[in-house]
Amino acid sequence: MSTKGTRYPIKDQVAIVGIGSTGFSRRGDRSSQAMALDASVAAIRDAGLTRDDIDGIVATGEPGAVGAHQLASGLGIAELTHHSKPAPVVMFSILDAMHAVFSGLCENVLVCSSMLRLPWSSQSAANDPFRRHLRSGVTAMPETVANAPAYAAWAGRYLHEHGVSREAFARVAVNCRTNAFDNPLAAMRSPMTFGDYHAARMIREPLCMLDMDLPVDGADAFVLTTAERARTLAHPPVLIHVATSGLVGPNDEDQLGSLAQHGQHVVVKSLKARSDIWLDDVDVYLPYDGFTIITVGWIENTGWCPPGEAGRFLAEHWVGDGDAGRVLINGRIPMNPHGGSLSEGGTRGTGHVREAVVQLRGDAGVRQVPGARTALITSGGFFFNSQGAILRRA
Repeated sequence: MSTKGTRYPIKDQVAIVGIGSTGFSRRGDRSSQAMALDASVAAIRDAGLTRDDIDGIVATGEPGAVGAHQLASGLGIAELTHHSKPAPVVMFSILDAMHAVFSGLCENVLVCSSMLRLPWSSQSAANDPFRRHLRSGVTAMPETVANAPAYAAWAGRYLHEHGVSREAFARVAVNCRTNAFDNPLAAMRSPMTFGDYHAARMIREPLCMLDMDLPVDGADAFVLTTAERARTLAHPPVLIHVATSGLVGPNDEDQLGSLAQHGQHVVVKSLKARSDIWLDDVDVYLPYDGFTIITVGWIENTGWCPPGEAGRFLAEHWVGDGDAGRVLINGRIPMNPHGGSLSEGGTRGTGHVREAVVQLRGDAGVRQVPGARTALITSGGFFFNSQGAILRRA
């Protein structure tokens, strides 16, 4: 009998024991390496370790992000037995670090992701002479459906297929901005209303400026080790109960067959098959929001509501005054309480992982979910980087 999709010996065997962040800014003037080193030092200290304890480094980020070799040199680490630089989104790096720890290749792995506003995504960055060499990145012509424009095309398809308005997109954006107000690391903390959302400049129909994640400067870092070692360290261990990625073929943006089968569906199927925890057990929900349509996809495909009903679902679980407010699923589960990529900043998922760890430690301050013990993270988009994880407090 096949065990495909069910065998998972790594369950609860690896823990996140250290976190560090620089916070995020739209006007940063520091190098990517400086920010990455700051976040890394903070994560190592937070774990109660020293640089001499680190024997693996996994680095990730956009073009211009710092590599593992640069981090090792900058931190003064003498030897590594594992180093790599996976593609964004962050769960690729978390998975890589998990496997290195579980296999015995490393004992303590530093994962670091640095974000830098690039000339093609930020007008201020385009005018910065120190960033002009980073112009490569998105090279697709506006007439194609490659890269980011694909999400506008599929957002239009979603609205057409289900006969709905942009209400779900608006609620995703407003929820993130309302939550970011309580996050000192967030780049955007000014209030946003539904009126502000609908008045925002349209970028590519039907997505406006406020449907898209925020280019920022900053860095996040994590330290991973064995669950056994984690019990001897400074903070309550946050175990990676299950983590996965998902892909279907064809998966190019313009070749995806339909909204009914893509990477998100594979991730959800994998998480459910391997996990002892599902929606009734979740205390914090952290869906990716590189574009609002991605969040809508995760809400529906994870099973919070049927396809096409995210707008209704979010409205039914909305709290606060009618023109702003936030999501609180079943009156207790916040969605992206840190503000997500739309308002904290486009961290390629590191902010979602960090917020999960902070919540499960009980260190989220005014954002804290009482008694939080499990967090569901659904990161990445539809095509080639769909990912997910369930974290739990040991």
